[in-house]
Amino acid sequence: MIRSIALIGATSLLLAACQDQASMAGAGRDRISVVGSSTVYPFTTLVAEQFVAANPGVPAPVIESTGTGGGMNLFCKGLGGQYPDIADASRRIKASEYRRCAANGAGELMEIQIGLDGVAFAEANDGPKLQLTPIDLYKALAAEPGGQRNHAKTWRDVNPELPAIAIQVYGPPSTSGTRDAVAELILARGCEQMMPAMAAIRDTHPDDFAKTCMRVRDDGPYIDAGENDNLIVQKLQANPNAIGIFGYSYLEENKDRLNGVPLNGIEPTYETIASGRYPGSRPLFLYVKKAHLSAIPNLRAFLNAYAQSWAPDGPLVRRGLISAPADVRARSAAIVQRQTLLDPKTLS
Repeated sequence: MIRSIALIGATSLLLAACQDQASMAGAGRDRISVVGSSTVYPFTTLVAEQFVAANPGVPAPVIESTGTGGGMNLFCKGLGGQYPDIADASRRIKASEYRRCAANGAGELMEIQIGLDGVAFAEANDGPKLQLTPIDLYKALAAEPGGQRNHAKTWRDVNPELPAIAIQVYGPPSTSGTRDAVAELILARGCEQMMPAMAAIRDTHPDDFAKTCMRVRDDGPYIDAGENDNLIVQKLQANPNAIGIFGYSYLEENKDRLNGVPLNGIEPTYETIASGRYPGSRPLFLYVKKAHLSAIPNLRAFLNAYAQSWAPDGPLVRRGLISAPADVRARSAAIVQRQTLLDPKTLS
């Protein structure tokens, strides 16, 4: 009992010290700092613009598009004014990332789902009008489809019904949550559909599953285009036979220049993503350090502004966000109001 009381006391002192660190360091910074996903970036930027417009004199938040993985790396370095307050994420935080946050005193996090997005595959309007499946994409983009090195050069190599044009796919780097989503939502699904036995291996031998089903090839057909999704749009204009990968909002913004590539005959649209029928549907998140709420000016008000913007008729949907179901929106708003902490036991 004495040891338990001592441990509780030590933990309380550590948390208090972390909060004091955030307060002292945060006192010298009056701007909200956000890093992370290029997909979430335009949504956070819009909220920031409207927040500043509605509150004259409030310093504009500093928002950096670093990719989800890169953002988590910066976010989890610690508490205080030298570290970001918010991480935009196009996937859930990983258990390993959370452990790094916790080890650096930043383990009290709020997880806020802001809405939904689709991992969209797109081509230029004068492109080949591809119709693909997760199996096609797995065979085209996995490093070792079926456990063998990938030698496919054209789309016909992976499916005789597809055109004999070179596989050229512009996509995000390994630090991107969108790249993670492609692997988890598309390649893994195609792998399991082609080889049903792999479903059991996912749980029993996750490293083997990842190597066979989720590792993206690096021999040329998949082209790392960086974190700038607008650059992918430009590359598709210059190379009509290629396809690009980015969040649905970028497809929506460029629908006069791009076509969504159907997966299993389903096009990436607001309706198909919201209903979950489109295979690339995924949630989008904010991660917030609770200790920073009392240290960084306007951070609570900024989160409240975010919660008021994600409704189906709100400004974020007009920017391209897919509004989450009503119960998800209500739960996220409650997390903002009550400052509910993420349970790390739910992470993988």
